[in-house]
Amino acid sequence: MTRNYWMKQSRLENLIYLAVWSLLFAAPLLSLYVRMVSDPSITFNWTEVFIVWLHFLPFLLLFLVHNYLLAPVLVHGHKRIAYFSIVAAITIAFTVYQCSNRPVRPLGHYQKPLMENAFKHNRPPHDCHNKPKNRPPRRDGKRPADAPPPIIGERDILAVVMLILMFGANLGIKGYFRGRDDRKRLAELERENLEQQLEYLRYQINPHFFMNTLNNIHALVDINPEQAKNTILELSKMMRYVLYEGNKQCVHLYNEMDFIRHYVALMQLRYTEKVKITLDLPETVPDRQVPPLILITFIENAFKHGISYQRESFINVKVTIDSHHLLFTCCNSKAEKPNQEKGGVGLANVRKRLNLLYAHSYTLKIQDDAEIYNVELEIPLT
Repeated sequence: MTRNYWMKQSRLENLIYLAVWSLLFAAPLLSLYVRMVSDPSITFNWTEVFIVWLHFLPFLLLFLVHNYLLAPVLVHGHKRIAYFSIVAAITIAFTVYQCSNRPVRPLGHYQKPLMENAFKHNRPPHDCHNKPKNRPPRRDGKRPADAPPPIIGERDILAVVMLILMFGANLGIKGYFRGRDDRKRLAELERENLEQQLEYLRYQINPHFFMNTLNNIHALVDINPEQAKNTILELSKMMRYVLYEGNKQCVHLYNEMDFIRHYVALMQLRYTEKVKITLDLPETVPDRQVPPLILITFIENAFKHGISYQRESFINVKVTIDSHHLLFTCCNSKAEKPNQEKGGVGLANVRKRLNLLYAHSYTLKIQDDAEIYNVELEIPLT
């Protein structure tokens, strides 16, 4: 992924944070405006707004520290222990700060009840401090009015919870963008791997086909030299197709059908009338495309393993095309002694290419009986 992509993702993430904090800081202004509309006696007071903003300021500073220093430690560095240790320390420090800076009640709030109680019983105020410590609790379950405030109040707990939620939301956003980056990177790697595998498989096809065709011409040289010359011309056209069209991901359907027609015609020259070869190709071909040199592999295997020189053999090839799919069938007899020639890439190659190109969108059925080998392939047309 390019540097521009990373900058774009970072800019988008920062815009999200800016929008959230802008709404948060605009909340007291909107609240004051609504109150002024509902009650005309209320006037706009910047002091009230600044007090609210002053309470937001520690959260903003801690967010900046977390977003630019701590979150990358976990999201990008995967240092969980360091991250949670620092976050725990910050949370404890924030709790202490929050408790030590809460609004304090005036001193008179606690002394007034003491003074009134002292004058009521004709005792000096300092005697009030000598009252028994083990005062019986109130029956209504409420704290006495003269009791000091608790160490951690509701507002303190709420502030700590908000801080933890803020850190969690920040991690969630960063994790979302990191997940998008990982998925995009994985898709690019898969596409590059797919292209490399397809390129490798195409280079396997070319020499395999070339060797088989040269063997056919070699057999024709002794039988009919003139016909061998014409076959070489046909071979040059076919090799031109293999070299210039075979390296493409898709080719025009008409060119692929024409290549199959020339190949079968060339192969028929090798065999006598004992081998019955039928080729049924559509006369009109729609303007569609297919991967090159996939169908020819099955035809090659039919000639390689289905021809017997001791008895009659057959090869039947048929292609049916509709507007969206191509149905290819190749049925051939099986020789008594199958060709044990090694080095072909054949069926394994075709399966790999089909899986890479179509995943689950194609259907390949192979029937391997004692005397007949039948292949049915259906692929979508693009």
